[in-house]
Amino acid sequence: MRVLVQRVTSARVTVAGEVVGEITPATQGLLALVGVTHDDEPAKAQRLAEKLWQLRILDGEKSASDIGAPILVVSQFTLYGNTTKGRRPTWNAAAPGAVAEPLVDAFADALRALGAHVQTGAFGADMAVALVNDGPVTVQLEL
Repeated sequence: MRVLVQRVTSARVTVAGEVVGEITPATQGLLALVGVTHDDEPAKAQRLAEKLWQLRILDGEKSASDIGAPILVVSQFTLYGNTTKGRRPTWNAAAPGAVAEPLVDAFADALRALGAHVQTGAFGADMAVALVNDGPVTVQLEL
């Protein structure tokens, strides 16, 4: 499981012109793009959620847990794209939807259980993600 985290001042996911998930923090928030591979499991989703919740990448070296920053979770199978050969990425390392969707949900649920205000995208949908990256700060988390 990989999580690409961006510190944002705003982020929004739309599907077919309708907003399905949005954060407009009074301070900062986090956009978490989540990719799942074949051998991932709920325990890994839990550990990554804990890591993200405590990650000190907000102003003043604060974490989302320190200031109650909102988090927008968006599934992103392309985080497991392989571009080592040719000009066309392969997606063999990305888990199929039946495996990935419950784990992305488990990640979001684990964040909520920790106290996070979480919005999500729509798994498997053609999503338009708009964001204002603050800093810019982008960090990849992986266990």
